[in-house]
Amino acid sequence: MTEKTKVRGLGRREFLATGAAALGVGLTGFPAVLRAQPAAVKLGLIHPVTGFVAFSGTQCREGALMAIADINAAGGIKSLGGAKLEAVLGDSQGKPDLGAAEVTKMVEAGVDGIVAGYSSAISLATSQEAAKSNTPHIVDVGVSDQIVQRGLANTFRFAPGYGSIAKFAVDNLGGLNQLTDSPAKTAMIIHEESLFGTGTAELLAKELPGKGIEVIDVIKHANPTRDFTNIVLQIKSKKPDLIIPANYYNEYVLFARTLRQQRVEAKGIYSVLGGAASNYQFVKEFPEAAEFIMDCNHWFNPKSEVALARKAAAEAKGLFYTYEVFLTYNAVLAYADAVERAGSTDKAAVNEALANSTLDMSFMPYGPTQMINGQNMGAKAVNTQVLKGEIEVIFPQEFASAMPVFPMNG
Repeated sequence: MTEKTKVRGLGRREFLATGAAALGVGLTGFPAVLRAQPAAVKLGLIHPVTGFVAFSGTQCREGALMAIADINAAGGIKSLGGAKLEAVLGDSQGKPDLGAAEVTKMVEAGVDGIVAGYSSAISLATSQEAAKSNTPHIVDVGVSDQIVQRGLANTFRFAPGYGSIAKFAVDNLGGLNQLTDSPAKTAMIIHEESLFGTGTAELLAKELPGKGIEVIDVIKHANPTRDFTNIVLQIKSKKPDLIIPANYYNEYVLFARTLRQQRVEAKGIYSVLGGAASNYQFVKEFPEAAEFIMDCNHWFNPKSEVALARKAAAEAKGLFYTYEVFLTYNAVLAYADAVERAGSTDKAAVNEALANSTLDMSFMPYGPTQMINGQNMGAKAVNTQVLKGEIEVIFPQEFASAMPVFPMNG
């Protein structure tokens, strides 16, 4: 990715102001020896930009391209003489086998590292394929803890996995119950069928009884699903205090709208990694369906000037600042930081730098970066709630922008 600047007739003053050195002329009047431009650092970006999760995949790609543009504008990789990052784009179409095939093509084309692949299933496949060549692989969003439990020295995740997110979600539900005279005692979990939804549902079903919340049903749905009426009627008949969705954006929106159309009442809609609950597009387009929904999810630090500046930059590009955008931005940033410290694109050296990363990520609601088996142990989720058309952070307290409203029905 290069930019060409067209220079038109400079006047005498402009010429002198520019300086002879800037035009490649030495003091003797002879052309200076032009330095060779350092080789670009090729970074493969593999996301589902077509298929049923194309919205999220496209958001990931846009976040990555924003990061590359910012890093290059700041001087590139300085330890490599200002080498620029160059994006190599791939489309998994939402399918793990196609994601792995994209890795194979990119490795053969000489990429130095890979950021992928949005969903957990795709991330498992792409990181496994990248491991064959020891190519550094950073997972941007995929939350399955299996991704970092296989002993792959090339695989890293700077965002939290669903193990820590589910525990955080359940602990905060216990906290919400303590704040009210009408605590939630029952729940139904509605989840999508892939590794992400199934794994999250299993963790929640195991942990919720320990907080005094009985799981009266767990319902799985396909991707894509175009009609939630039957599922919502089951919820309406069983009357759980809590409805807990774990699904991707399109299905989440349809599910939430169907709940409202069927006038389902509950003490709370409490998402865990909800595909829309922490999404400005959902809140803007369907404000009545979104109001009071809570979510435990990835989020940025609302008190960080850096995070707010990146949010403004994304919105200036016409993007909704979703977790896909900023998590993939962070993944590219982490890769560039590792190459900078390694002073090389050598794969083993970059993997070692990633394993020892102490990247300052205070623009997220994280603690200090500490990598153990490829997982950043400082990464944390937050709880959000849609209040008066705004997405507010309600937990943890040090990052909170509002107090929770619970129960949501009065």
